Amino acid sequence: MIRKSRKINKLRGSRTNGGGCSKMRRGAGHRGGRGNAGLHKHMWSWVVKYDPQHFGKYGFKRPQKTVFKFQTVNLDFLDEKAQELVKNGQATEEGGKIVIDVTEMGYNKVLGRGKLSQSLVIKSPLFSESARRKIEEAGGEVVNLS
Repeated sequence: MIRKSRKINKLRGSRTNGGGCSKMRRGAGHRGGRGNAGLHKHMWSWVVKYDPQHFGKYGFKRPQKTVFKFQTVNLDFLDEKAQELVKNGQATEEGGKIVIDVTEMGYNKVLGRGKLSQSLVIKSPLFSESARRKIEEAGGEVVNLS
């Protein structure tokens, strides 16, 4: 049968409310320490049963110098800034087409977001497939620098 009244209500008149000796509830000694204290000692059986993966390292972290970092630029940005880049000297105009080398601007990959309103010759080490397709559809040229 389920308890009719809560246990705490039953224990209200007692001196220690079910906590054993009145001294036991004073510090954290009654529960074997605070937090994760004792997980390598008196609470080891609890660790084995309920949290066996608590200790140790799993997997590995790749050294950051081995991870290649992409500095990307989108086509809509290049299309919008093309005339400005020519004025600044970061791009040149040859045969009616603007030639942009994205490595001079600090980028190493061209992505295909946006539309091209003019034909551009873009030089870059890496291109996404959509960027390559959009450049060629606009009458431009893709130059791989690898």
